[in-house]
Amino acid sequence: MRRLGPITIAVEDRPGSARTTKSAAKKPVIARRRFGLALLRRNARTAIAVLAILGLTGSGFWLTRSAAGQHLQDQLRQDTITLSGRAGFSVEEIFVEGRNRTPRDAMLAALGIHRGDPMFGIDLAAARRQIEEISWVKTATIERRLPNEIHVLITERAPVALWQNQGRYFLIDRDGQVVGDEIEAYAGLPLTVGEGAPDHAAQLIDVLGAEPGLQSRVKAAQWVGGRRWNVTLESPGGGIEVQLPEEDPLASWHELARLEKEQSLLERQITLVDMRLPDRLVLRTSGAAQTLLPAGPPRKKPQPGKDA
Repeated sequence: MRRLGPITIAVEDRPGSARTTKSAAKKPVIARRRFGLALLRRNARTAIAVLAILGLTGSGFWLTRSAAGQHLQDQLRQDTITLSGRAGFSVEEIFVEGRNRTPRDAMLAALGIHRGDPMFGIDLAAARRQIEEISWVKTATIERRLPNEIHVLITERAPVALWQNQGRYFLIDRDGQVVGDEIEAYAGLPLTVGEGAPDHAAQLIDVLGAEPGLQSRVKAAQWVGGRRWNVTLESPGGGIEVQLPEEDPLASWHELARLEKEQSLLERQITLVDMRLPDRLVLRTSGAAQTLLPAGPPRKKPQPGKDA
């Protein structure tokens, strides 16, 4: 339990976790629920009337086409909500499940709920939309747990890469969504550069992960011409740029891993490996000389004018 401003939020970080189980077993929670039941018993007639009126106003019985009728309905509903709060249906606690990275202040601001607010006066759909506007949140569900609790379940986005843009660094997920700029804890993620790079980060991560030995040597990847990737690898000479083709970059990545395993290709004094041609690769040494080597099984030829 954490005291946050005017309301207490209990954060259940992981479903089924020891914290959640332990928290659910605490006697104060049971006591609160018993208190809620006692309150309902003491206000049974009022509570029943409130719920009946809420059902009536929600059914459209009072809805008319006139402005006066609409005003009457709105006023009746507001009075009923106020009455329900006095009958014991008011917010005492908010439980947030699944929050690990989402800032608590951002969560509170998005909810816009305060202690003592009538439970039936909360617009759950609007609160959900506001929560999903938080960059870390992928999906959210929110529900009332009568008489006094609001329960929120969120799924957070998982950063897969860094993106450098206009001198700043951002975290991005597989969907290309920017999820924040506090990168200190994620320095080990691949660095991507180039306009449009986030939208193609999922493809890059899948390609790199197919060869863990090469992936561990990746320093950065640049999205080029809106079509393909240049990947920079660490090497004894400082760095090797690998120009992957637009068509089937995964096959080229496998091929590079094979050449490294069989010929220690990346241990040579080279600065560039051009794999854009379908039937060969081009090596460039530090002295600017070029060498052509067989590139294994021929790849699909790129369409004229598509590669960059």
